[in-house]
Amino acid sequence: MNLISFGLILAGVVLNALAQSLLKAGANSLGPDPWAQSAWLSTLLKILSNLPFLVGFACYGLSLVIWIIALTRVPVTVAYPMLSIGYIINALIARYWLGEQLSVSGWAGMALICIGVTMIARSATHAG
Repeated sequence: MNLISFGLILAGVVLNALAQSLLKAGANSLGPDPWAQSAWLSTLLKILSNLPFLVGFACYGLSLVIWIIALTRVPVTVAYPMLSIGYIINALIARYWLGEQLSVSGWAGMALICIGVTMIARSATHAG
């Protein structure tokens, strides 16, 4: 895998992870039961006027376009496992931006993901 292909994959993954975190931030602003029978229209209007949701939707759309471009350059057997980088990005954003806790096993899992992604990227570099 060349640097441009890796950059496309990474950009798609980062945008997707950012979209997830923005949607979580927006969801936090909706309150505990936003989809109650009498509140669904109000909730929908809040979502459509909430900046984190709107930016999150835009990040999703852009990540999809970039991902399609990446898939034209990289085998799916290499590209798809790279999506796991998003778990790390999301966990770090949740920890440091959203104030969520991360356990020791969570940190260990992220280390294993890093090892796995590195192995896949290296195998793609040395293959065919």
